[in-house]
Amino acid sequence: MRLATSFVASVCVCALSSGQLMAQRGPAAVAVAEIIKRETASGQMFVGTVLPIKRSVIGSAVGGRVAEFPVNEGDFVRAKQPLAQLLTNTINLELDAEKAELALRKHELAELENGSRPDEIKRAKALMQAAKADSEYQQKRRKRLESLYARKAVNEDDIQQVVSESIRSEELYQEALAAYALTVEGPRKEKIAQAKSQVAIQQAIVDKLESQIVKHTIKSPFDGYVVAEHTEVGQWVNSGELVAEVIALDEVDVEVQVLENHVPHVKLGMEVRVEVPAIPDQVFTGTVALIVPQADVRARTFPVKVRIKNTITKDGPLLKSGMLARAVLPTGPKQNALLVSKDALVLGGPTPMIYVVDPSPDKKNQGKARAVPVQVGVANGRLIQVKGNLKPGEHVVIRGNERLRPGQDVAITEILSPDALPKAKAINIDG
Repeated sequence: MRLATSFVASVCVCALSSGQLMAQRGPAAVAVAEIIKRETASGQMFVGTVLPIKRSVIGSAVGGRVAEFPVNEGDFVRAKQPLAQLLTNTINLELDAEKAELALRKHELAELENGSRPDEIKRAKALMQAAKADSEYQQKRRKRLESLYARKAVNEDDIQQVVSESIRSEELYQEALAAYALTVEGPRKEKIAQAKSQVAIQQAIVDKLESQIVKHTIKSPFDGYVVAEHTEVGQWVNSGELVAEVIALDEVDVEVQVLENHVPHVKLGMEVRVEVPAIPDQVFTGTVALIVPQADVRARTFPVKVRIKNTITKDGPLLKSGMLARAVLPTGPKQNALLVSKDALVLGGPTPMIYVVDPSPDKKNQGKARAVPVQVGVANGRLIQVKGNLKPGEHVVIRGNERLRPGQDVAITEILSPDALPKAKAINIDG
């Protein structure tokens, strides 16, 4: 109460010093919405911690010496971006040799699959025809000498020599004939199958080496921030040894511990208001993502995680892992409460406040802006519970309030529904 009084006193001093200037500029154009009264579950604030939705402690799949470690703690990394590179000189040489062997095996297979070339068939045919011609000549010569031998014109040695040559020429012809047939038919199917198996074996060896080389590059599994380094250039890491730790912060979870008599009132998907003391000028809205059904048996509390979409700027994430947070969760039966649009909240001061428009008695759609400090309760869609010097039906400024001063003249240009979607506001209250 003392804080609210001092706050009102300070804003009144500001109003007196700037009142004359505001009067010269004319009333400020604003859009307003009514304060409504509705049954809302009573809420309670729970202290929690901001946690990343994904955390990966990344180790090395193989042993090796660290050749490159291009990241530092706090760096943002993309998915599959290298975190560390191990030496691969020896394995690269092995891979080159096995790739050459694979190329040789593939060429051998291609040679078998392509079959005999036309020139090879032509050559085999020519050899076969030459052997046939020689065999026919030797057969005719044998018959002639056999007739001479019958007349005792040649001796036995001559006839034996001719018979032997005719037999040899016939065998050579049969050999050439078979060679020609094999050349025309091409390689056996079994030979081609053996060559294919050799190619498959060699391909498996190459794939294994390539897989080992890939494992020598340790990569980030997702977009995130490096929060821990576990190695350095020149250090030897064994298989399974830690290299770095990465967390994802595009969304965060606020984990709070809820007492067992309150957890039945918490439902998955319900909206929750979250405050982060380190960021006092913003109120974040999240949804209950997880209710862990395992209590701490000593405290009888259940972990509840509220998921919030984070804001990423050039300076990094707005919500950081480990920050203190406070979440307002419904913990009891419904009760009548005053609700206003979330856009009515003006943050950044000692306490949240809203501007109520006190209507002018003689000017329609005009009035003065009155600053009212409020206590904020549970969220209800686009509405939020407030406690303060307020009455149902009063109009509060939801657009144009970021430039208002207490006591300033305002002109109401639009009356919106309390749960109207945001159009333009200076303060991001959705996180």
